[in-house]
Amino acid sequence: MTAYEGNIFKKSFKMKLFTVLVILFLALTGLAGCGQETPVDEAAPDPDGQEYDTLQIYSAYGGQDEIMAAFTEATGIEAEYIDMSSGEVLSRMRAEEGRALGDVWFGGGVDSFMVAAEDGLLEPYVSPEAEPLDDIFKDPDGYWTGVSIVLVTLVVNEEVAESRDIPIPQTWQELTDSHYEGEIMMPNPGISGTAYTFVASILQMLGEEEGWEFLDQLDENIPYYAERGSEPPQKAALGEAMIGVSPDGVHTKREGYPVQVIYPSDGTGWWHSPVAIIKGTENLEAAQKFVDWTLSEEGQEVLARECPRPGTRPGTQLPEDVPELETLNLVDYDFQWAAEERDRIADEWSGRYE
Repeated sequence: MTAYEGNIFKKSFKMKLFTVLVILFLALTGLAGCGQETPVDEAAPDPDGQEYDTLQIYSAYGGQDEIMAAFTEATGIEAEYIDMSSGEVLSRMRAEEGRALGDVWFGGGVDSFMVAAEDGLLEPYVSPEAEPLDDIFKDPDGYWTGVSIVLVTLVVNEEVAESRDIPIPQTWQELTDSHYEGEIMMPNPGISGTAYTFVASILQMLGEEEGWEFLDQLDENIPYYAERGSEPPQKAALGEAMIGVSPDGVHTKREGYPVQVIYPSDGTGWWHSPVAIIKGTENLEAAQKFVDWTLSEEGQEVLARECPRPGTRPGTQLPEDVPELETLNLVDYDFQWAAEERDRIADEWSGRYE
């Protein structure tokens, strides 16, 4: 653990210690001899009257500051997070096995959560708030629960398309046309969960032989592969590329860029982004409350508002710019197959395109 991260994790303790010392000082000095006792502001008690340590969260999610603040307001439990990709979280948890420094893993690709469960890195917990969810969003043994659905979209710069007189694509298949040569950016699927879900979706939709042929043709239109999932939509937003393969393209549009968010009509790739409790946490009850809140009606609406994705809880009120799943042609995605075949597919992709 780096000194920087250690400081983050010690922050709450130091602040609490400082507060205690100030209170003791004021009590002993009587506020410089004032004869009347002066009340000291105290933190609001938790709704259930319990005291909890600050939650330490490994997070791969958008809108994190707002989400953590809303959780604290609802429960009285403080939460701190470190922003990490799924691969980074998995590596850290493996290194910390038996001496967990984090309490909760929030967000990321479900295939990584499956691997973590198989490796014995997660604490099972079946939240009562998970009852309304479809079984596809729940690990049968309670190791993880899906909180939102990430959609693999195309972020298309309208100004670039118009200036070059290139049509805005509506399907994946269109992207192999020669007039998109050099205009498409996507991340490396060995690093990015978004790109891996796209590749695995194509292989499942078309079959492996035809799927790799499609990816060969697509590769001819991609000048290079990005190292992070955030780069393609950023490049498209700035007009440095016409098309970026992206999760959560709505966020880019919300920032005011001249883009369209396309949900490919020949099959929109998707995965659910889970929450899980890290095995070995000494803050188990607070971690369970975080899971409960993210799956509750209130929590689901906060998540959809701050990170524009459909929720997993039926009936969740979605922002106007977040599509209802019933309106999309979602890929019939086999998550277990995608998790089991991840290394093989990533190696095959690297051998072909790197």
